[in-house]
Amino acid sequence: METPSALTQLVLNSWDLQLTRFNQLLHALSDDRLLLPMAPGRSRGIYILGHLIAVHDRMIPTLYLGEQMYGSWHDTFLKNPDDPTVAMPSVQELRAYWSSVNQFLEEKFRILSPAEWLQKHSAVSEEDFAKEPHRNKLNLLLNRTNHLSYHHGQLVFLKEKLEL
Repeated sequence: METPSALTQLVLNSWDLQLTRFNQLLHALSDDRLLLPMAPGRSRGIYILGHLIAVHDRMIPTLYLGEQMYGSWHDTFLKNPDDPTVAMPSVQELRAYWSSVNQFLEEKFRILSPAEWLQKHSAVSEEDFAKEPHRNKLNLLLNRTNHLSYHHGQLVFLKEKLEL
């Protein structure tokens, strides 16, 4: 059976595109803007950034690429909703963590073969993977690409409105 290298490349290209779009938006947002909620009663930009770092960081062991880099922040950004009274890293620190975790993932993604992308990830058991082989690393990356796109859409609300 031929490995679906074109499909793998398509998913990686989609990941790259969403990451580029998110990075462009992140670069355009000031640290002060990221401290604001997207809407009254909603999460702040800093929380969304921390959440995405935690999700991307968790991808490292899930895809068998190594150890997490920022696991100490998972409770803050994955298990609990945004709470302005909870201590968290500064926006500047989160920007650095974001860059670091995604650079690491980018390096590792490029060395995986198409066949490796079709292997199981650590969040699925051997038994379940045998029944549902679509629960593979490539599918997880596609899911995380969609997740990134969703949160990009949220952060757009923090962009300053252009004066007409």
